[in-house]
Amino acid sequence: MPSIPILEERQAQIHRKGSAPFEMTCGKHSLAGSVSQRACVFCGSRVVLYPIADALHLIHGPIGCAAYTWDIRGALSSGPELHRMSFSTDLREKDVIFGGEKKLAAALDELIDQYQPKAAFVYSTCIVGIIGDDVAAVCRKAEKEKGIPVLPVHSEGFKGTKKDGYKAACDALFKLVGTGSTADITPVSINILGEFNIGGEAWLIKKYYEEMGIPVVSIMTGDGRVDQIRRSHGAALNVVQCSGALTFLADMMQETYGIPYIRASYFGIDDMAKALYDVADHFETHPAIMARTREIVRREVETIMPEINRIRRDLAGKRAAIYVGGAFKAFSLIKALRYLGMTVVLVGSQTGNDSDYATLRDMCDDGTIILDDANPLELSKYIIEKQADLFIGGVKERPIAFKMGIGFCDHNHERKIPLAGFAGMLQFAREVHTSVTSPVWQFVPTRAAVG
Repeated sequence: MPSIPILEERQAQIHRKGSAPFEMTCGKHSLAGSVSQRACVFCGSRVVLYPIADALHLIHGPIGCAAYTWDIRGALSSGPELHRMSFSTDLREKDVIFGGEKKLAAALDELIDQYQPKAAFVYSTCIVGIIGDDVAAVCRKAEKEKGIPVLPVHSEGFKGTKKDGYKAACDALFKLVGTGSTADITPVSINILGEFNIGGEAWLIKKYYEEMGIPVVSIMTGDGRVDQIRRSHGAALNVVQCSGALTFLADMMQETYGIPYIRASYFGIDDMAKALYDVADHFETHPAIMARTREIVRREVETIMPEINRIRRDLAGKRAAIYVGGAFKAFSLIKALRYLGMTVVLVGSQTGNDSDYATLRDMCDDGTIILDDANPLELSKYIIEKQADLFIGGVKERPIAFKMGIGFCDHNHERKIPLAGFAGMLQFAREVHTSVTSPVWQFVPTRAAVG
């Protein structure tokens, strides 16, 4: 099969470990015309804020922006589900010419009266940045009239990368932090940041921490509530999952309220255990917490390992490709796949930074392809070259895997099955095993003949 060429402008964002000194360019805007898998600034803000279930989420822009991001996290709620209503001002040609501020004000007035939300987030899209609507002024007026926080999210899609959307979301969230009472919050307490409760993971993780004896003040933003976020500045520690999404908020809370933070991953046996142990270490003046933590980890690992060992026998030697949003997730996936006896031959991220890619370089074997902000052409090329048996990604990567005739595991925010925690690791192992060993692949032409 002839080699698929790579765009010259993309060479600096692709590295084959061991073939040359390590240099990776990242954080650039996506190359025009390359059909990047990365989302826009607006989408980045939506994935962070969307799971706040008792807030109104109003998109100021064309209807397509609302349609594209409806139910974008699939975030589960234990109560209200206002977040699953996708509201838009539906800007059209007339609004572009004459401005959309009056339409926005009318929409806020009607929606707040009808749904009585605890707060409202108003998202600016590309067209709003172009026509110059003063969204912040409209929000201030609505907040004064309605008596709830009405928060502009400055997320015009063209302003940068998906990571800039995370920052816009954190700026909006920070306006809520510090506005609630902390009277009943104990000195041993945490906030969980960067967990979005896609398949119920937030409930599982919260249960672990509370079993350790550590109350959770707020989860941002999975199964989120406005009142919990408002009092989150009373927690003693922020535990931040994901390399990008909520780190901006953790930094702001540390600077303003003196709350330290640690980074954590809840995926895979090693990283889940470390997330619990690191929090227990932080509260070292309470030795009973560490004792309970050790018991939780022992119990959970003993429960899942017999089946994982059986699955490993079938998967040993299989090859996997990974392309995810945050690089921190890729770290955990590499470790988890090694538990299953698999080799990672390709790994990429939409929002990784220099430090993330240096870590991936150290974790990967020689010959592994490392990608920043990849496109379908590159992903297809290296899946074929490396003869991968499995592709782990999101909804945009699924068609690539199936066209290549290989197994697929959805590890992005559209899935419905929890993959975090110890039980989630077993779910992940089962899903990978089912996909990779499916008999359907015997009817697919060999990968060497694809193309």
